[in-house]
Amino acid sequence: MTRINPLSCLLRTAARTLALILLLGSTTSAVLAGDSPVSGVVHDSAGAVVTGASVSLLNAQQTLVSATKTDSQGRFSMTGIANGGYLLVVSARGFSERRAAVNAGAADSTRLDIVLDPGAISEEVSITANPGSVQSVETMAQQVNVINEQQIGERAASITAQVAAEEAGVHLQRTSPTIAGIFVRGLTGNKVNVFVDGVRYSTAAMRGGINTFLDLIDQTNLQSVEILRGPNSAQYGSDALGGSIQLLSRAVVLSPDAPSFHGKAGAFFNSADAAFGSNLTATYATKNFGLLANLTGRRINTLRAGQGADSHNAITRFFALSPRLVIDDRLPDTAFTQYGGLLKLNWAPAAGSRFTVNYARSQQDGGKRYDQLLGGDGNLIADLRNLMLDFFYVKYDKARAGWFDNLTASYSFNSQREERVNQGGNGNPRGSINREPERTSVNGLQAFANKLIGNRNSFLIGGEYYRERIAAASYGFNPVTNVATLRRGRVPDNAGYKSGGVYGQDVFEVVPNKFRLIGSIRWSGASYESRASDSPLVGGKPLWPDDHLDVSDVTFRAGLVYSPVQGFSLLANFSRGFRAPHVTDLGTLGVTGSGFEVAAPDVAGLGGTIGSTAGSDAVSTGKPVVQVEPETSMNYEAGARYRSRRVDTDFAFFVNDISNNITKQALILPPGSAGAHIGDQTISSRNANGVVFVPASTNPVLVRANFDDARIHGFEHTLDVKVTPEWSFGTIFTYIHARDKRTGLPPNIEGGTPAPEGYLKIRYAPAAKRFWIEPYMHAAARQNRLSSLDLDDRRTGAGRSRSNIAAFFNNGARFRGLVDAGPDGIAGNADDRLIATGETLAQIQNRVLGPGVNSAPMFTAIPGYVTFNIRGGFRFGESHEVMIDFSNIGDRNYRGVSWGLDAPGRGVYMRYNARF
Repeated sequence: MTRINPLSCLLRTAARTLALILLLGSTTSAVLAGDSPVSGVVHDSAGAVVTGASVSLLNAQQTLVSATKTDSQGRFSMTGIANGGYLLVVSARGFSERRAAVNAGAADSTRLDIVLDPGAISEEVSITANPGSVQSVETMAQQVNVINEQQIGERAASITAQVAAEEAGVHLQRTSPTIAGIFVRGLTGNKVNVFVDGVRYSTAAMRGGINTFLDLIDQTNLQSVEILRGPNSAQYGSDALGGSIQLLSRAVVLSPDAPSFHGKAGAFFNSADAAFGSNLTATYATKNFGLLANLTGRRINTLRAGQGADSHNAITRFFALSPRLVIDDRLPDTAFTQYGGLLKLNWAPAAGSRFTVNYARSQQDGGKRYDQLLGGDGNLIADLRNLMLDFFYVKYDKARAGWFDNLTASYSFNSQREERVNQGGNGNPRGSINREPERTSVNGLQAFANKLIGNRNSFLIGGEYYRERIAAASYGFNPVTNVATLRRGRVPDNAGYKSGGVYGQDVFEVVPNKFRLIGSIRWSGASYESRASDSPLVGGKPLWPDDHLDVSDVTFRAGLVYSPVQGFSLLANFSRGFRAPHVTDLGTLGVTGSGFEVAAPDVAGLGGTIGSTAGSDAVSTGKPVVQVEPETSMNYEAGARYRSRRVDTDFAFFVNDISNNITKQALILPPGSAGAHIGDQTISSRNANGVVFVPASTNPVLVRANFDDARIHGFEHTLDVKVTPEWSFGTIFTYIHARDKRTGLPPNIEGGTPAPEGYLKIRYAPAAKRFWIEPYMHAAARQNRLSSLDLDDRRTGAGRSRSNIAAFFNNGARFRGLVDAGPDGIAGNADDRLIATGETLAQIQNRVLGPGVNSAPMFTAIPGYVTFNIRGGFRFGESHEVMIDFSNIGDRNYRGVSWGLDAPGRGVYMRYNARF
């Protein structure tokens, strides 16, 4: 049992803070929040007024506060608005939607000048960088990527995570066709948290290098995505070591006049994976009630990678032969189906009060881990079945809530389900077929309130509490005996996890429009518990022991923005991040993306120590295997922004020091450990250094540990220049370098470190026409800095050894008809032959590895690449638009770090939208 810093005091404080916020917001104070008007005029780029434009005012939670339309002179006015920051959304047929930050109570909130344009306008407003506040990007101390609805439609051809393309400081991670993640400043998985409409979406079951459920938030449900770069634990709690991903669903509007009904239909086709799908969005609105529904479905078929190749195919990995022996130009087992919907309503029972109810349902069927099948390990079964999401919240917003300007309180329920079915042994048809269904259920409470003090100081306090339970019963099926037996799942069944925090934030305009200070502080904590009494008895013993962990920490963020002249800003940011160990860190036992993994309680009493690397060459560090503790980080960054009518550019430098880095290292056991049991596996071998192996994986057994400290530093830059009213160009560049502070080597951080990359875009969009065209280039450098974990990872270095070459030869290759009996005609002997070359196993091992070499990675670096692409769009009338993207025209074969499949090859992506 491990116990650190009792959490009960923190959770009581969080509950009291939530109660205090609600109490203060529900009582009448002698000093009430003020009312302010918001008004202005809307015109087009030629200066003509736009009549009948819809104007909506939303708060930072995307709850509608007020709505109106422009009159015959293009003017609009909304009164009775509580002081604070809001998002103004203006739309009209024939124009792109315009979003702007508005500060009700400020002098300029009554003379707004909004310009609409038929073409896309770069997003310049964030509603998540400072919770409870809507701000223009140039006024913020930290770097934020704001991805609007049009960009989501252009990029997310198959899955939601593809929105990360063409953004500074972030990279796409794609483990399988269905599973993906987003790197933020070199970190991904459980080191980057995810929120939906301000409600925590990440759970304690989240894995280290991937995000299993990110893509279940369908891209057609989203209005925008914001990615906060750099540690954000002061605002958004645990896990935000690299940053925070904020998914913002479509907002529900009200009708200021008569009841209205509108809709949008969309359809797409993508040739690279023969994908197709559609969605239908409908809205109904009255003066006090609004309803939005979106139904969506898509079929993603088998992928054709660049050049029709498969760089990490098991045939290439273990036999150094062309994958054409087993595949054609499309990758098998890469197809899946996804469908779901979103239902959202907004109800205003009285002036200043709003209820928002949101329910999202999504499911993926037919997904597989291609990297564990022919795409890497050569196994026969690696299914991702019944990935399901039920995400619900009800939110109450109250303006002029006692002393506060605004109060928000919400309840959420998040259910994420999956079933993994695996058979290992590099294609052993006689191996156990293990079924691991998991369901994580999370109940959450959130509340915060904000106050504008004077016209220069915005103050916010809040708190949140989440309670999680994981159902993870598991069993194995023996295909030889047809007997099913209970087994330990990936994590202990019925494990519980609690997390919460209280926080405060202040934004102070020292000199209006010149000098701004931002400060945040949070007290966070988490508690984990698994009980042996919840385990069935197998052989008279429980499958897991009792375990418990309580952790807490204080995090902060301090930033400043200095604008010496209009349009130019200097910024600095200093923040501390915190990540409490997850259930995945504390209780994982079984096959993961890196191999077979154990948790500290599962090897208690075996005399285990931590290995120096994650590979078979590891030696003992002498550090005993103990339960992991929290990771923390200190981030320092500085940058500058410049924005004018023609030029928009920014750059940032950052250094992120991660302490107590949780990594995967080889488990070292003493002599005589061969034959011992770890879960349902028997240790099959132990090498001279003490590294041990089990039948489920040919990689070493791994254990998580707080192993050394890491430093990640980098540079980010964007530039957009409008050369003429029709022509513009842009560049994006990201450089990231990660090292172990003790050795200088790449740290064993799950997911690895993305290579430096950049984009160049040239856009032609004539103002008097209805079309635009944009050639763009994407380039990435060669990544030579791979950690020992990367080199052994089937997705990256694709390590291979004599033992796993033999396992694939005798199992997966033989089962697929690639191996035949030798001259004696008896299968299973040393003279068995690979049919394609006539070689014996020993000859293949010597040819692939070299005589006397026991193991080596297939790749010691990730090759660089350049792709050329061109896309464009055309608008038909005021309601129809088509977008076409010719991607990877040169058909380049490439993949990113920790990708489980190669990137799509040459293809055409087409999307059609119609509004009614």
